[in-house]
Amino acid sequence: MNSSQRKSLKKLAANVRMDILTEVYSANSGHPGGSLSIADVLSYLYKYVLNVDPKNPDDPDRDRFVLSKGHTAPALYAILAERGFIPKDELKKFRSIDSYLQGHPDMKHTPGCDMTSGSLGLGLSAAAGMALGAKHQGKSFKVYAVCGDGELAEGQIWEAAMFSAHYKLDNLCVFIDWNGLQIDGRIVDVMNSTPIDEKFAAFGWHVQVIDGHDFDQIERAVNEASHIVGVPSVIIMKTTKGKGVSYMENQVSWHGAAPNEEQYNQGMAELKAAVAALDK
Repeated sequence: MNSSQRKSLKKLAANVRMDILTEVYSANSGHPGGSLSIADVLSYLYKYVLNVDPKNPDDPDRDRFVLSKGHTAPALYAILAERGFIPKDELKKFRSIDSYLQGHPDMKHTPGCDMTSGSLGLGLSAAAGMALGAKHQGKSFKVYAVCGDGELAEGQIWEAAMFSAHYKLDNLCVFIDWNGLQIDGRIVDVMNSTPIDEKFAAFGWHVQVIDGHDFDQIERAVNEASHIVGVPSVIIMKTTKGKGVSYMENQVSWHGAAPNEEQYNQGMAELKAAVAALDK
């Protein structure tokens, strides 16, 4: 990745984070912490990896993306808006009665949304089904999914992990957002799913562990996963909950809370300053 691409991605991710704040602030509800922690990987996927077209969002040969941790829908809506799938003005209607941008993704009404999600643990099964379907149909599209680290406490995650390895779903790539926090506190205190890497390896997956905010590491991991044959891939991303907004970082209280006007303005100012610094 060259410096120009890296800068472009950093700007895109900052814009995604501003969109996330705007959504949650406008709705006075939502889940900013875990949305902010996946802004970087979504920016990379939608800019350089996913074969998708805003003008033809239902293309049967498109790559699929499943946000298994559906409560972080603000991040998905933000990148869909930045890519042109939905109008940016619609983001301000997040969670309002007259908007299709529900609190959790809805594939029936949101262009570019491939799977309705929200009940934790179900998204990985859906992604695995899509990947198996592609193989049965002789399709070459890839399936990508993002799961939360707290979500790993759900038993269906491990059923899907076993299923994916058994059916050799090498067209499936899963990202684990390992920010260490969930709604009730630290994952190691609530329900310790570590060592995450060893568990997935035991289920027969190709495993990588990276810094989920380093675009070079994200790129290398995705490239490596694309060349793996015969087994599914998981990329475990060490991230910071609330990344990019100083008062939200590593604070479990921002799992599902909305900023007030002063906090919103502060967060937006910080993100705008980060963008401005890239052009110096």
